[in-house]
Amino acid sequence: MITSFDDYPLHPGTAPINETATADLNHYDRYYFNGYPADGSYYLAAAMGLYPNRQVIDAAFCVMRGGRQTSVYSSGRAPRDPRQATAVGAVTVTIVEPLQRLRLQVEAAEQGLRADLEFCARSAPIEEPHFFQRTGARVVFDYTRLTQFGHWTGWVEMDGERLDLGEGIWGSRDRSWGIRPVGEPAPSGAPSHTVPQFFWLWGPVNFPGLATHFDVNEFADGRRWHETAVLAIDGEQPRTMRTIDYRITWTPGTRLAASFEYDLIDWDGSVHTVALHPEQPFHMVGIGYGHPRFNHGTWNGEQVTAGERLDLPVANPCDRTALHVQAPCAATYRGPSGEVRQGRGILEQIAVGAHYTGLTGILDPYQG
Repeated sequence: MITSFDDYPLHPGTAPINETATADLNHYDRYYFNGYPADGSYYLAAAMGLYPNRQVIDAAFCVMRGGRQTSVYSSGRAPRDPRQATAVGAVTVTIVEPLQRLRLQVEAAEQGLRADLEFCARSAPIEEPHFFQRTGARVVFDYTRLTQFGHWTGWVEMDGERLDLGEGIWGSRDRSWGIRPVGEPAPSGAPSHTVPQFFWLWGPVNFPGLATHFDVNEFADGRRWHETAVLAIDGEQPRTMRTIDYRITWTPGTRLAASFEYDLIDWDGSVHTVALHPEQPFHMVGIGYGHPRFNHGTWNGEQVTAGERLDLPVANPCDRTALHVQAPCAATYRGPSGEVRQGRGILEQIAVGAHYTGLTGILDPYQG
């Protein structure tokens, strides 16, 4: 189907620009944002996704402050023209300057949230290695993602109280597109004989003058099927490290990190160490990840907006809807020459199934 974008020389293939390269229902195209002040007094996050083969678009915005997450979710039918696919219900994303400045607007007074924010990049986009994983013969992950560091200006209003971001707060964003599980589960044929297992850590961290980024996906025995290790010094191109090593201590009774430290190991063997000190985790269900109703890509009607409030800490941190978190962290950087910097970032965590660091069962809490 021809749309207005077909008038631009953008085509990577022979099809119109709004047709995906695959008929897979799980094809998606998503924005994600987070932001946090230096004192850690609040945390904001947003997500917006387009699911062309499901004809769904959705978005969410959430603020964690004072022991509560306040969320707004919007969902609807995807527009026919991709140029209109950055707004749904209460949430609008505007690309002011590609890969440099983006505007995030939220107008959900009924749900207690309003915002007008601008993200300004402090680093070039970091293209992470391509994600690809099968379950048996079926492709489960096949996607590209970029991560970018920056700062936010503007304001957020919660229940009529306005938070002015002043000269700005740190944050990061990502853009990803391709195939990953979204929406209502599709029939998958014969049941699998494998035990569910997914281990994921992701940690963009801002420091004065530089930023560090890592992620790992590992099987239960620690074999790694994906990793990112990057040092981004202000004014320079982000530099990919040779590899990453990490040390994690779990909180008993949960599947959440009590402490975490990672080493970015450069090609010459020098080591950049980052120690993270996890605080009250932000539950990603607050922006739709694994939400029982507003899970990404789920059809909820032509145009729906709803709000939700989640008191913290949750009663059962090993519940399926509570397991996926981003823990805001105070951070300490130690460079190869002994320099020390204090910063702030997040540690995203999903740990389903066994892992050699001490996790057993599927959702069993760590016993110590």
